[in-house]
Amino acid sequence: MTVAAFMDLALYDSECGYYARAAQRSGRAGDFFTSVDVGPIFGELLEVQVAEMAGILGAPASAATFDLVEAGAGNGRLSADILAAMRQRDPGLLDAVNVHLIDASATARAQQNAVLGPLASRLVSSRASLPDSFEGVLVANELLDAMPVHHVVQRASGLQELYVDADGGGHLRLTEGALSTPELSAYLDRLDVRLEPGWRVEIGLSAVNWIGNAAKQLRRGFLILIDYGHEARDLYSVTHSAGTLTTFAGHRSAGPESLAPAWLANPGEQDITAHVDFTSVRAAAESAGLTTIAFLDQTYFLLGLLQSIRNPQSAIRNLHTLVMPGGLGSTHKVLILGKNVGMPALLGCSFKVRVT
Repeated sequence: MTVAAFMDLALYDSECGYYARAAQRSGRAGDFFTSVDVGPIFGELLEVQVAEMAGILGAPASAATFDLVEAGAGNGRLSADILAAMRQRDPGLLDAVNVHLIDASATARAQQNAVLGPLASRLVSSRASLPDSFEGVLVANELLDAMPVHHVVQRASGLQELYVDADGGGHLRLTEGALSTPELSAYLDRLDVRLEPGWRVEIGLSAVNWIGNAAKQLRRGFLILIDYGHEARDLYSVTHSAGTLTTFAGHRSAGPESLAPAWLANPGEQDITAHVDFTSVRAAAESAGLTTIAFLDQTYFLLGLLQSIRNPQSAIRNLHTLVMPGGLGSTHKVLILGKNVGMPALLGCSFKVRVT
């Protein structure tokens, strides 16, 4: 099977998938940390941006519906932090917001009401897929990096795809074969990427398809995508010529360094992730009718929002983890997209728009 099919089963199978079997996989007791695990400050800062975007859309002053959609919401911790901050700073908006929590895991969805607690009255839908139509703001924090990717290798004879197979002893391994779909070579051709023999890279067809669907379902509003990744010119270069597929287990990662890489072992028991190709995600979004408003490091995005908090000193204790160089601040990028909203000057872009 393709690596993409293997990832889909290992991560999202309803019975044995890594994400499907638990409501929460991050944090001190989990396998990796996300910005949400730092504390409520991440959600508090995001609320500043969500509230500004709501104002641009006319909420809550108008009778228009305002949807807050979190894709890859897990048990709803990030949305709970956003809503708690909204209750303090923008109570009028809280009364108007319709929350939609999207996650593939039924186990995680079952805990969302409890995690939201007294704010669960704002939860309109909890489902595995995006609403058919919505108007407002979609937030996706570390969603795209966990989407299945195809794994390919450049040979002197041409591009080959890596497949998951089993040896005589039943141990999983990688084998090479012809491409499973011509979309893979077309993807690299669109980027004008030229791989050297021996280079192995990932191609995220799922992420590109997802952003295209999200664009169609959004009537008017914004998308805030936060993830780690690169522009294509950096991702498909000698720096990442071994690929970026890795696994996180017990807060340790291991990359694709052999034909029996660590991420291939113990399917369903560990995370599998790959860096996001933001060039292709952005291009797919624009082809589907979205406008790119900004692309910047998480550091500068959050520092721009921090300027709007009345008492920033109360937040600084945990903020350094979110903005420090070499940590979440620089490895995580923020892509802000809009539809039928023009090119507004946003608070999250007020400090500096820079990608390192």
